[in-house]
Amino acid sequence: MKGETIMTIQHTTLITALEELEPQIIEWRRYLHQHPEPSLKEYQTKEWIQQKLTQQDIPFVSVGETGTLATIKGAQDNGKTILLRADIDALELPDETGTSYASQHEGLNHACGHDGHTASLLATAFVLNDYREAFSGTVLIAFQQAEEIGAGARQFVESGLLGEVDEVFGIHLDSSVPVGKLLAVPGPTNASCDIFKIKVKGVSGHAARPDLGRDALLSAASIVVELQKIVAREINPLESVVVAVGVLDAGTRYNIVANTAVIEGTVRAFSHENRQHAVEAVERIARQVASAHRTEIEFEVYDAAAPLINDATSAERAAKVASDIVGAENVITNQLPSLGADDFADFLAIAPGVYGRVGTRHAENEKTHYAHHHEKFDIDERSLLLASQYHLRYALTYLKEE
Repeated sequence: MKGETIMTIQHTTLITALEELEPQIIEWRRYLHQHPEPSLKEYQTKEWIQQKLTQQDIPFVSVGETGTLATIKGAQDNGKTILLRADIDALELPDETGTSYASQHEGLNHACGHDGHTASLLATAFVLNDYREAFSGTVLIAFQQAEEIGAGARQFVESGLLGEVDEVFGIHLDSSVPVGKLLAVPGPTNASCDIFKIKVKGVSGHAARPDLGRDALLSAASIVVELQKIVAREINPLESVVVAVGVLDAGTRYNIVANTAVIEGTVRAFSHENRQHAVEAVERIARQVASAHRTEIEFEVYDAAAPLINDATSAERAAKVASDIVGAENVITNQLPSLGADDFADFLAIAPGVYGRVGTRHAENEKTHYAHHHEKFDIDERSLLLASQYHLRYALTYLKEE
């Protein structure tokens, strides 16, 4: 009991230290917002992060060209390791916020909140490193590149550096949720994302003699129509799956039978089983329809992200942690999942964990009401300290559990 009391006092000290860093967190977030970089090109961001870690004598290694994995060991090794993650990439999007900290890189914008993720987790790393005697175990801090294209988390997983991770935790700022509220939702919270590309090959001919050609345009149009039947006729109607086509490109002139066509689209699902079935169905139907039109196809699919499924035990722990931060009345544990994807799912494939959310919307500040990926996206910066606290308290809670 005495040891537990001492530990609680020490944890309170950590929380106080984190609160004192709030102005610094806001300053960091604004700096990062001014200097956004696209996926896999976050070179300056990586350098900035590693300079900050070096200043605090926090050991780290690079992961890929632009990722960083820091390691903070507590006073004793209790055999447990938790990984905390923040994504660092921005979007190819103009910044129309009109703020003093608007992007200085034309055509690039931290319009998804990754600047806030990075700044918040960096502060957590500082406090954990300064108070290593207050906890036992190991905390890995992942500053992950390329979330927006689903290419960063897998670099960490494939690096061989995460073999001893027992638990994973991350957060996402959320402009649809009022500031002061935290989310800890069990089960699926984000859909998978597979991006498919179908190249249809036909034979050119004059439009006046279509019988002499093999129309790739008509074949592609038929494929697009048939793909819409996958969800309607092959998926349980009580489950959510999306098969969407965003590109159909064919033809060179009004009186020429098109010899090529390109279809691009995406599959989204909340279960591994539905994901696999839908992707396989897209290829099966495309090949069969193309054959019926005497054309051929080349089929490509890019695995951007698996479905993000929070572990039930981890979500329960996160809800308790969130309650300690903002009060039980401000914790959301039941929310409809998003068909948007997040490659944090790759971390959940190697260890149980939870992906929480932190509200950033202020009812009286319309600038915080814009959706993610909007040119005017901005946040209520009071959310940044809450994000840091969520990381810190979750890690400490997990590491001290028997």
